[in-house]
Amino acid sequence: MAILGLDVGTSGCKATIVDLNGQVINQASREYALLSSVPGWREIDPDTVWQAVQEAIKEATKPFTPVAPVRAIGISSFGETLVAIDEQGRTLGPSMLYTDTRGQWETEQLIHDLGQEKILSITGTTAQSMYSLSKLMWIKKNKPELYAKTWKWLAFSDFILFRLGAGPYTDYSLATRTLAFDIHRKCWSEDMLGYAGIPKERFGEPVQSGTVVGQLSSTIAKQLQLSEGAMLVAGGHDQVCAALGAGILNPGVAVDGLGSTECVTPVFEQPILTSEMAVNGFACVPHVIPNRYVTYGFTFNCGSLLRWYREQFGVVAEEEAARTGANVYELIIRQASRTPSPLLLLPHFSGAATPYMNPSAYGLLVGLSLTTNQSDIIRALLEGITFEIMVNVEKMEQQGIIINELRAVGGLARSEFYLQLKADMMGKTVISLQTSEAGTLGAVALAGKASGCFSSYEEAVGQLVVTKRRYEPDPANRAWYAQRFEQYKRLYPAVQFIGSNYEISH
Repeated sequence: MAILGLDVGTSGCKATIVDLNGQVINQASREYALLSSVPGWREIDPDTVWQAVQEAIKEATKPFTPVAPVRAIGISSFGETLVAIDEQGRTLGPSMLYTDTRGQWETEQLIHDLGQEKILSITGTTAQSMYSLSKLMWIKKNKPELYAKTWKWLAFSDFILFRLGAGPYTDYSLATRTLAFDIHRKCWSEDMLGYAGIPKERFGEPVQSGTVVGQLSSTIAKQLQLSEGAMLVAGGHDQVCAALGAGILNPGVAVDGLGSTECVTPVFEQPILTSEMAVNGFACVPHVIPNRYVTYGFTFNCGSLLRWYREQFGVVAEEEAARTGANVYELIIRQASRTPSPLLLLPHFSGAATPYMNPSAYGLLVGLSLTTNQSDIIRALLEGITFEIMVNVEKMEQQGIIINELRAVGGLARSEFYLQLKADMMGKTVISLQTSEAGTLGAVALAGKASGCFSSYEEAVGQLVVTKRRYEPDPANRAWYAQRFEQYKRLYPAVQFIGSNYEISH
C-alpha cells in the first residue's frame, strides 16, 4: 500500500508516492500557464490545473500500473484563490490569483467600516486585497451573473479533492486565507461574511486538516488507475503543509519555501495578534497540526523571477536543457557570478508582499553600466530574492520570533549554490532535505495519520523527513552582505518616491 501526496502551486503541481515505510517511490510534476487578459488581472484556469493534476498522478503511479494501491490521498495548495463551481461541479471561469489587483477598493471599504483592529481580532490578519473576501465582493458587484450561478467557492486543494470524490469541505489553514474565517472559533465569521453579504453556505464546511472528507470515486479511480475507495484527506495551505513536511513542529526552526513565491514559516503554540505583527502584514494561521499556529513572511516573487528571466532571456539555457535533459533553472543559476553582484535588485515584479503589502509596488534594478553582464544580473536576481526575505526575518526577530535554522524546500532548494548563498547572506544555518517537495510530504503525513499508517505526526515526521546537507554561513561573506543589506533596505522607499513622481508627470 502507498500514500499519494499532491501539491498544487500557482505555476505547477506535483505528485509524490510514498510507501508505508516513508520511502518516496516516485514523483511527477506538471507546469501550467497563468492568465492576464487585462492589465492588473492575474488569473488561473481551474480546469487546466485539474488536467495537470491528473497527468502528474498518472506519471507518479507508473511503477504500480495497472492499478496503484493508494490507501489515502492528501493535498496541499496555494491559498487565497477560489474556484467557482455550480451545483453540477462545473467550473464557471478562471480564478483570481492573490496578485490580482481587483478588490482594492473593497478592501479599503472593509478597513473603513470594520476597522483593522476588529478584522485582526477575528481573522488573525489585517485586511489586504490579496485575500479572497475582497475579490468576492468585487465579483458580486461587477459580475453578478457569475456570483448568482456559483454554488460553492472552493480553495484549490478543496476543488481537487471535490473532483476526486470528496464533499465540499475546506481546512482551517486555507479558510484563514479568505479573510472570512474566525481563527478562534474555527468557523466562518458572521461579522466578516455578514458585512460582505455572502452566506457561509457558499463555502466548504471547515474541518481540521487531516480529516477524512470522502473516498476516491470509482469513476476517477478507473481514469487514474488508482485503487477504489482510497481515503481523501483534507490537507492545507501549501506553506503550512510544507512546515509539517519539513519537520517544523517547534519554535526556533522555520521552513523556507522556495517556489514561485518565497515564504518563511515559523511555528507557535499560542496565537500572536500584536499590532506590530499586523503592521508588517504577518498573519496568524492555524497550523495543520491541532493546537499550533504559524505566521508567514513572504514575497510574491521568487522562482517566478527565474521563470521570467528564462522566458525573456533564457533561449540558450532552454536549448541546452532540451538537448541534455538538465534542469533549465539550474543551468541559469550556474551562469550566476561567483562573486557578489555590483547590482541591487528589488524583486517586486508582481507587487510587494510582507512587510509592505503593496500590490502596486514594482521592481527596480540599480547599478547598471556598460560593463554589466548576464552573470551579474542572474546573481542580482538571487540576491534580491534573499534580501527581500531578510527584511521579513528582521521584522519577525524584532517581535521576538527568533529563527536559528531554515529548512529549505521547493524548486530552488535543489540548488546547492543558492542555498550556500542564502546561508552567507542571512547568517543562518540552512538545511536541505532529501526531498525538497515538503508540501507533498506534509500532505502525505496528514493522509498517513488519517488512514492509520502513522500513529502521530511526530512518527510521520520521523519516517518522512530526512535531512540532506547543512549550509553554514561564511563569516566574511556574511559581514559583506550585512553592509549591502543596509543599502538594499533603502530601495523600497526610493522607488515609491520615483513611482509617485512618474504617475504625476504622466
